[in-house]
Amino acid sequence: MTKKSNIVFIFPDQQRGDVVGYAGNPVVKTPNLDRLARESVTFSRCITNGPVCMPARMSIMSGKHVCEHGTWDNNIDGDPSTPNHVRNIRDAGYRTSLIGKVHLHVRKQGDGHSRDHAYKMHEWGWVDSHELRDIMAYVSAECYFTDFLRERGHLDVFRNYMEIIVRGENQRTLLPWETPPSALPIDEDLDMYTAQKAVEWIEDYSDDKPFYLQVNFPGPHNPFDSPAEVRALYDPEQMPPAILEDTSGPISPRVQSSLDGSRLNNMTLSQERLMRAYYYAKVTHIDHGIGMVVDALERQGVLEDTWIIYTSDHGEMLGDHRCRNKGVFYEGALNIPLCIRPPGGSTGWQSRALTDQLDVVETMLDVAGARTLDGAEYRSSLTDKILDGEDASGAQKGKEVVYSEVRLCSMVRNDRFKMSVDSLTREPLDLYDMEEDPSEVRNLVLEPTHKDVRAELLENHLGRLLDKLDQTKVKKYQDTVLADPKRGGWQALVKPPSTSTS
Repeated sequence: MTKKSNIVFIFPDQQRGDVVGYAGNPVVKTPNLDRLARESVTFSRCITNGPVCMPARMSIMSGKHVCEHGTWDNNIDGDPSTPNHVRNIRDAGYRTSLIGKVHLHVRKQGDGHSRDHAYKMHEWGWVDSHELRDIMAYVSAECYFTDFLRERGHLDVFRNYMEIIVRGENQRTLLPWETPPSALPIDEDLDMYTAQKAVEWIEDYSDDKPFYLQVNFPGPHNPFDSPAEVRALYDPEQMPPAILEDTSGPISPRVQSSLDGSRLNNMTLSQERLMRAYYYAKVTHIDHGIGMVVDALERQGVLEDTWIIYTSDHGEMLGDHRCRNKGVFYEGALNIPLCIRPPGGSTGWQSRALTDQLDVVETMLDVAGARTLDGAEYRSSLTDKILDGEDASGAQKGKEVVYSEVRLCSMVRNDRFKMSVDSLTREPLDLYDMEEDPSEVRNLVLEPTHKDVRAELLENHLGRLLDKLDQTKVKKYQDTVLADPKRGGWQALVKPPSTSTS
């Protein structure tokens, strides 16, 4: 029997699809990703199925849309009993391993060391796990990374730094361009620790089984605490500008909530460029870590027998429309990178096929020869497209539509239009013509000329998806939000304005 190929899934947190060199960005420095892309197929129109961490991560685990799995926000625990791709890959004969930030559970201060929660990782299907926490938790959280810093005498310095960051966030006094550089040595911060642990795992691997290794970098998620040495590579004046054009049409509650929380209404151009420079520096820093992982595969002689898949959970607004972080359906938050290198590499080409994270799930299951998951009608393996090459008839053909959902809002996008609705009432909230208005500054949701577009997207696509809405999980989400409004979930507390579709 032919031995199955290994799979390495590289998964940074909050990585925009357009902040990688291979995507045509002339400013960002990502030499390792660019090298990987020259032997890969890259997908320029890959969309997250949930523009917030836990909704997206549960979609990737389960292969389901948010309205089905019910993790509408970061305040709802994922259910490890849910059928998922990791368990199926393990059952197909792989040794499954996780290194990095998993973020499938709501973790609280004082809930013990990460090793105390290792059983949860086993329940999900990982044989080996080295779970790390979100960087904001490290004011008091204990895990393998704090053990590492304590051994080197850097824990107090790091926690003092994080207290400044967390206090500024909680008191709403620290804005992104004010984030000080990392207080740790450049090779000892959280992202480099993640990379080094992945390298050690690869070097120590001796099992006869093929492996599935998931490397979840905690960055470039905010805070943009990039090292000073990497920040020095960027001139803020050279940063690509944010989308700050005046908008027309109604502002949806989801966007208004983001505007209120972002506090960027008085942001100057200099501040916006500085914020972008700090984020770009963090992307470059992680690119170095990705290079470490790929180099380790090559040194161990397994690179040419390994699928490498690089993507993210969601993007980062970076000041576009005066929003930051994520949680909206603008392209900055929706569009994510997707770069897939098959064993032996490919000629290196780009597909504009419309795709999403569910297709990534199906591709990994296909590569592993694993059982598929329920709901396969919404997923398409990209394996044939990758192996057939850029001259094949299907190279640029993708899905008819893709979906993304968060906080009881659902979005559909086809080749031209993007529309979001209230997931409960199905009332349209946003409609953008992505051909005529790629910057998304003209909301057409009330325009009579687009009545048929709204009807087609709702009746033929969103309506079909929302027929799968799990009302029990909706109630659980609403009850959680009402009990703790600060944990997110504006929708359960704010009634959307009327937007007639006539």
